[in-house]
Amino acid sequence: MSYDHTTFEPEVAVTVNDVWKRYSRQKRMTLSETITEYGRAIGKRITGKGRSEQRDDGVFWALKDVSFTINRGEIVGVVGNNGAGKSTLLKILSRITPPSQGTVRFSGRVGSLLEVGAGFHPDLSGRENIFLNGAILGMSKREIVGRMDEIIDFSGVEAFIDMPVKHYSSGMYMRLAFAVAAHLESEILLVDEVLAVGDANFQRKCLDRMSNVAKSGRTILMVSHNLTAVQSLCQRTLWFEGGQLRGDGRTADVLNEYLKLSSGIDGIPLKTWDRSNAPGDDKFWLERVAIYPAGGQPGDPLDIGSPFQVEVDYANEIEDADINVTWTVHNAEGILLCDIGTWDSRPTRARGHYRETCFFPADLLNEGPVYFSLQVIREHELAYEMPRLISCELLDSVNGRHGWFGHWPGVFRPRFPWTIAKLDKP
Repeated sequence: MSYDHTTFEPEVAVTVNDVWKRYSRQKRMTLSETITEYGRAIGKRITGKGRSEQRDDGVFWALKDVSFTINRGEIVGVVGNNGAGKSTLLKILSRITPPSQGTVRFSGRVGSLLEVGAGFHPDLSGRENIFLNGAILGMSKREIVGRMDEIIDFSGVEAFIDMPVKHYSSGMYMRLAFAVAAHLESEILLVDEVLAVGDANFQRKCLDRMSNVAKSGRTILMVSHNLTAVQSLCQRTLWFEGGQLRGDGRTADVLNEYLKLSSGIDGIPLKTWDRSNAPGDDKFWLERVAIYPAGGQPGDPLDIGSPFQVEVDYANEIEDADINVTWTVHNAEGILLCDIGTWDSRPTRARGHYRETCFFPADLLNEGPVYFSLQVIREHELAYEMPRLISCELLDSVNGRHGWFGHWPGVFRPRFPWTIAKLDKP
């Protein structure tokens, strides 16, 4: 393994080639534990009551054969489930830990923001911690002094800058730490969950700052579980799974595959039955139910900013049957969001097979799990009720957020039309 800071290609900022990272599963024992275990082993040999237990000397590969290049000026997102290898990758790129094998090459100085506020001392003032944290991140004293006012202004804690940071709120603490890292004059910036800090205004400042950093020709590699932020900020995304690079490409394409195949989203978007096991009876039975985005397929990711549809296929063996198919929709807390049926259409059905589709508009429901229960009303009486028959996870959307990436409250997330008119009053 090796690190190289030489300029190898004018347009390339980072090259990762065949990087592996191995950790041992073997438990590291203290001196007292080692002496105790050694004594037990001697005792077992003397008494003949068995052999000492063998410790697991297996290894765990946190990264396996990872290779990619990042060009100057790119903002690249890194996504994946917990334990996928994202943080290990950033620690290797930040030189906190070396790769077990493989090479990493940089063109320019690397700055990292892996744990916001790492190195802050609680008894030092905000100003003193700017010097301390800036030095840890590789800034010279001259650089820190030259950017002191800009850092303080960006953080928004100027009224408290000479107060020990142990008296700061968690939000103030995090804003100051990010302000220091954001003003590090490095060609390559590595950040981990940066948009988890601050309020809406500060998050917008973070976005603007990172965007300006990239426009100036510098490079950003950003790990985040906030897929809305990744979608908004990154044109390219790396997807890790099980220590391997599973996807690398345009953000929309990579996130679509990540959500579809490996995100573990709670949802059963499709069910089918044959005649032998179908819910119903000899007069009416279900054949299929499905949820999918407009123009997509069952199992494709759904987001709140796009329309989707819910379908039910069934067979009817009653001539001129008076049937009403109704969906009741609940969220994860069990709150009834809506009750939608076919009351407005002619209820009678001839014998045959039918597909009924309910269309949900974009920008109606909020993000989170949604459960669909089916009711079949025949001759004005409830004939069948199938709770939580299918479900989906509605993902967040960048629509209407305007730089805010925190939790949006409410069960609905509509985008109603607004008008603003100036009144001609004295």
